[in-house]
Amino acid sequence: MAIGISPLVDYAFKLMLGSPEHSGITVHFLNAILVGQPKITRVTFLNPILGMESDDDKLAVLDILATDEHGRRLNIEMQTSVPAGMPQRLTYYVASSYADQLSKGDGYQMLAPSISICVLSQALFHDPALLHLDFRLRDSAAKLTLTDHLQVHLLQLKHLQVTAETVYNATPAEQWAYFLKTADSMTSEEVRRSFPDRVFHEAIGVLQMISKTEEQMLVYNARLKQQRDEEARTVQAVVQARLEGEARGIEIGEARGIEIGEARGIEIGEARGLEIGEARGLRGQVALMQKLLGQRVWTTEEFDALDLEQLKAISAQLEQQLECRNS
Repeated sequence: MAIGISPLVDYAFKLMLGSPEHSGITVHFLNAILVGQPKITRVTFLNPILGMESDDDKLAVLDILATDEHGRRLNIEMQTSVPAGMPQRLTYYVASSYADQLSKGDGYQMLAPSISICVLSQALFHDPALLHLDFRLRDSAAKLTLTDHLQVHLLQLKHLQVTAETVYNATPAEQWAYFLKTADSMTSEEVRRSFPDRVFHEAIGVLQMISKTEEQMLVYNARLKQQRDEEARTVQAVVQARLEGEARGIEIGEARGIEIGEARGIEIGEARGLEIGEARGLRGQVALMQKLLGQRVWTTEEFDALDLEQLKAISAQLEQQLECRNS
C-alpha cells in the first residue's frame, strides 16, 4: 500500500529532515547537495521539531535551521510555488544568517559560511533546465570566487530527468529529488528496491509514522489544505488579471476607436479600437503570467513586434504552463 504522505508538504518535510532523532537523514541530504564541500557527519538543529504547544505553532513557517561540525549555518526549506521576489528573499535570508553570527568585538575571520538550500517543486529558472543550481559570489569573466561563505542552492524538482528504472544508479541529489516527488505514491518495498542507501528506508518510516499518528495527521492535513488554497489563489489571480486586462483593453480600444473613427468612420474605428484593446489586454495578461512563472517580462518593443494572433498563441502557451505548474 502506498505511503500517501508527501514530503512536499512542509510539515512532513520538516519532520523528516528536522528531527534530532533522525539527524542521519539530514546529514545524508546535505552531503547529497553540497558535493565537493567538507563532508558533514553531524548536525545540530537550531529549531528542532519537537512537538507543538499551540495551534499557532502547528501552522508556523517550517524551515529547518542547523549547524554542522564545521560551524556552517544551514537553512533548508520547501517551496511548492515561486512567489514574487523569490531571489531577493533567498538572498536576504542567507545574508541575514551570515551577519547574525557576528557579535560586537568579533573579527570578520570568525564568520562561518551561511548556506541556504531551497527545494522547489516548480522551477525558478527554466533555461537551462537544471535540477541543481549553486549560487555563490563569483566573477563571471575571470571565473574567480570571492568567497564560498554565501551559498544558495536550488533543487528544482520540475527539471528531474530520473525515472523509476534509472533512480537506483542516479546521483544522491537525483535520488533525493525523485524521493521527494514520488514518496507518497510508493510502498515501503518499492523504496527498498529503488534506493541503495538505507537512509531512504528511514525517511519513508518517518512519513509512515505521520499517517499512524492522529495529531500529526491533523497538522499534515491542515498544511496540505493551506498549500492547496495558496495554489488555487494563484490560479484565480491569473484568471482575474485576464478579465481585468480584457475589460481595460476594450475600454481603451473603444476610446481609441472613436478617435480613429473621426477620420475613417465610426464603424472602422470601433473595429480597430476593439482589436487594439484586445491586443493591449493580451499584453497585460502575458506580462502577468511571465511574472508568475518567474520569466523575464518582455519590453514594449518586443510586444510591438507581435501581431494579435501571435499574442493569442503566446498567451495560450503561458496559461498552459501555469496550469501544468499547479497541477
